[in-house]
Amino acid sequence: LYPYDAESDEEVSLRASKREINDKLIEQLEERLNRAGIAVEEAYISDLAYSEEIAAAMLRRQQAEAVIAARKSIVNGALQMVESAILGLEKRELIRLDNEVKGKLVSNLLVILCGEDNAKPVLSL
Repeated sequence: LYPYDAESDEEVSLRASKREINDKLIEQLEERLNRAGIAVEEAYISDLAYSEEIAAAMLRRQQAEAVIAARKSIVNGALQMVESAILGLEKRELIRLDNEVKGKLVSNLLVILCGEDNAKPVLSL
């Protein structure tokens, strides 16, 4: 038995390993049908049907993977923006940044850039 989708690229699955699945199907059919003198020339799975529960679970998994990929993209973009901002400030010598200030700046910018809500600035008076 093979899973619909594999956890890793090396694992055989119905979705990603069509050639391997077809080869195994032919092998299994030949094993059973050769005794009756029937030769199997070609065999393949053309359609897979799942219960509603399984299909819903598979859809949730795909959606979760899409959310994770989007979050990774957002974080990577935010990191590049933060790095560019710090390098730009240091290059222009607009402000002197020690490690503590850099840490606060990185933290604040990542919260703003990766957050779900729009930033709400707060000024200390």
